[in-house]
Amino acid sequence: MIEIKSFTSADQALYNKALEIRQHVFIEELSVDPTLEIENEEFCRFYLIFIDGKAAGTARWRETEKGIKLERFALLPEFRNQGTGTILLQRILDDVTPFNKKIYLHSQLNAVRYYERQGFVKSGDIFTEAFIRHYLMILQK
Repeated sequence: MIEIKSFTSADQALYNKALEIRQHVFIEELSVDPTLEIENEEFCRFYLIFIDGKAAGTARWRETEKGIKLERFALLPEFRNQGTGTILLQRILDDVTPFNKKIYLHSQLNAVRYYERQGFVKSGDIFTEAFIRHYLMILQK
């Protein structure tokens, strides 16, 4: 069974679960500095996807001066390459599309093809964020 919960950082129980997943993926797997990984939390809408009751992945979005920025997509290793991330992404897009604003994200190089399949296009040159190479990607409506 798949369940997706949407929440703010004020919901401590869900927020802490999201942070656990981000800790594992970004800080432990990718060696991102925790001070770079945990930022802008108070401005975000968070999501957790549960598979058979287990928190499998998380993501968030926030409004910026450029539009709606999708961020911090993280799936635990055992839930990758099974469509879980696509289900989570589609739920977030369903929630933010009605705002009628530009939807964008910063994609790590290894995820560019995935986001292209989801309707995003690269914009600009490769840049480095948290010591990881990225492309700016914008959703084409």
